Amino acid sequence: MENTSGVGVLDKITSILGILEAGPATLGGLVAATGMARPTAHRLAVAMEHHRLVSRDMQGRFMLGPRLGELSSAAGEDRLLAAAGSVLTQLRDLTGESAQLYRRQGEVRICVASAERLSGLRDTVPVGVTLPMKVGSAAQVLLAWEEPERLHRGLQGARFTATALSGVRRRGWAQSVGERELGVASVSAPVRGQSNRVVAAVSVSGPIERLTRHPGATLSQAVVEAAHRLTEALRQP
Repeated sequence: MENTSGVGVLDKITSILGILEAGPATLGGLVAATGMARPTAHRLAVAMEHHRLVSRDMQGRFMLGPRLGELSSAAGEDRLLAAAGSVLTQLRDLTGESAQLYRRQGEVRICVASAERLSGLRDTVPVGVTLPMKVGSAAQVLLAWEEPERLHRGLQGARFTATALSGVRRRGWAQSVGERELGVASVSAPVRGQSNRVVAAVSVSGPIERLTRHPGATLSQAVVEAAHRLTEALRQP
């Protein structure tokens, strides 16, 4: 095994990840590519699956797991936050409503950046506040593109349905009316990282009386464009 660190188990785990980087592999494929004994390769791959570093495809082959995307997203957070200030300010000025950026953390979502409406009735979401993943357009966006098992689990007790999330994936944005808070509407769109994984949600929110009961009709284009700008910022070399 090349590039050994002297810590055998870590070298083997890194070797497995390196093989899976090229695509899914059977246990036999891992054994052949790494030179490990079959029981060792199986034990490590299953342990990595437990920690979500590895998952399985429909054929039962091992593949890179969702935890790697989450770690990559966290590493890119500084770049995301650096770009968020100006993008959210432009979105607020364009729409006249408060704009926010949310990231998922476990079973909640966190507001990591915001640009508040300067005057009048507004929806205020302070930076650092945690909100549930069961309500709101940002929660829909952060859940809609998850792997099937996690998506199914996230829908339990949610105010939205699998059909609604299918619509979110088709349109590329979500809306909610009175889901998170009575009288508040919002529109959200996904921000994607290097691997095309959804890493954050950009939102615009405000009173239903201004946004109407169909806020996406007027706000979705601006929100989607803001999300695209943040996606581009994350993908710059």
